[in-house]
Amino acid sequence: MIPEIDTDPERETPNEWTTVERPLLKQLAALGWEYKQGDIDYPQKTFRERFRDVLLRDHLSAAIRRINAAEKLDEITIDRAIRELERSDKPEGLARNRELTEKLIKGVSVHRAVAGDGSHSRNVTVRFIDFDPINLSNNSFLAISQFRIDYIGRVGFVIPDVILFVNGIPLVVIECKSPSLAETDDGGSWKPVESGINQLLRYSNQREEVELEEGVEHLFHWNQLMVSTCYYAARVATYGAGYKHYMEWKDTVPFTEAEVLTEIDSTSNKLRSQEKLVAGMLRQANLLDILRNFILFTVEDGALIKLCPRYQQYRAVQKAMTRLSEGKTRHISDKQRDERGGIIWHTQGSGKSITMVYLVRKLRTKVDLCGFKVVVVTDRTSLEQQLQETARMTGERVRPDKDDFQAGESSSDQVRRILSEDGPDLVFCMVQKNQDREGEVLVLEYEVPAPPKKMEADDYAEFSRSRLSIRIRINAVI
Repeated sequence: MIPEIDTDPERETPNEWTTVERPLLKQLAALGWEYKQGDIDYPQKTFRERFRDVLLRDHLSAAIRRINAAEKLDEITIDRAIRELERSDKPEGLARNRELTEKLIKGVSVHRAVAGDGSHSRNVTVRFIDFDPINLSNNSFLAISQFRIDYIGRVGFVIPDVILFVNGIPLVVIECKSPSLAETDDGGSWKPVESGINQLLRYSNQREEVELEEGVEHLFHWNQLMVSTCYYAARVATYGAGYKHYMEWKDTVPFTEAEVLTEIDSTSNKLRSQEKLVAGMLRQANLLDILRNFILFTVEDGALIKLCPRYQQYRAVQKAMTRLSEGKTRHISDKQRDERGGIIWHTQGSGKSITMVYLVRKLRTKVDLCGFKVVVVTDRTSLEQQLQETARMTGERVRPDKDDFQAGESSSDQVRRILSEDGPDLVFCMVQKNQDREGEVLVLEYEVPAPPKKMEADDYAEFSRSRLSIRIRINAVI
């Protein structure tokens, strides 16, 4: 049960609980999150032996057993997997976070303690999270408020307002601030949000103006999102981000705002910033989707940075995936055209290349779409080079590359050859080098192998040929 009133009369700002934290926890509960109130005296009340611990090992062990049920893992093997999830040769900071995030997504390979009945190999890949939306119930989702964490190597502790655990792993840290902090400040709601961000940076040892260690950096080894909210304004960013990188989340996809209002039993006619962020990012399926497909690491100016999606990028990818999966082909469409395509409008600097990376990563997780080649057509060499560099964040081979070079082969023939090969690829080409005049229409036409897996019955006629023809028309002479 979520308490009706603040149980701690010494809290500095009581309406932080009533206006911000409690509505947040109630909405999470409506989305299916379990809730546990923290305790600053007994770590066992928050499923730990010591206050310095941040992994809820019993929750994690139980989740590993559920998710990997087919492997029939013994306790020793499970313990080895947990220790491998904790282990990193990287120093503290983003380098360690990147390594451990990859383990969360891909799992870890460990030596099986018990060989079993002979049907299992000695090495086994252990998964910590079940990302399949159908198996969402294999995971546990727990929100703990006022979660005390002791410093390591020195006296003292911090108490973040809310931490979200998936299978006992702390993925999201939320700091709530009273909106009353804005009442005497010309900055409006930014003042309490800024105060919350400052606190998050302190917890994570990220304040540039402070030289000494002041936080509990081990809390952020597996962290994916950091949220500062005062209810009327909420901002989100990733571990390592500064003030300017915290952004508002303004969309509730895949549900409408009206549906969310009903879901949280609100009498208002519109959602507040905090409610949109919780509905759009912290819904269980959305959070796992963001972790798996929308978290990126890249290097800028020699420094490693971590990216999470903007709400526009997340919404665009979801709609594109729906169109690709459910859109009718030309042969069955009443409109006599292929309804699986579309246009995503971007303003300059809005992250269109990152959106493409997100889309490719999500494509590769869908059985019915993962076999397609993805072709990126550009009109400038500089743009192609820029997009190729960003596209490498997908983890895929970007073609053509040096291994595709064949003496005497033109750029156009090279692309045609790559597209005729079996298997998914990420292929770049220049529109000027692949044009053929048909009156005043520019035509690109390639024969691409059809995806071999899982075709809907209605689509089979179109894909029954061994090759799928892709024809792109631009109604202008270049």
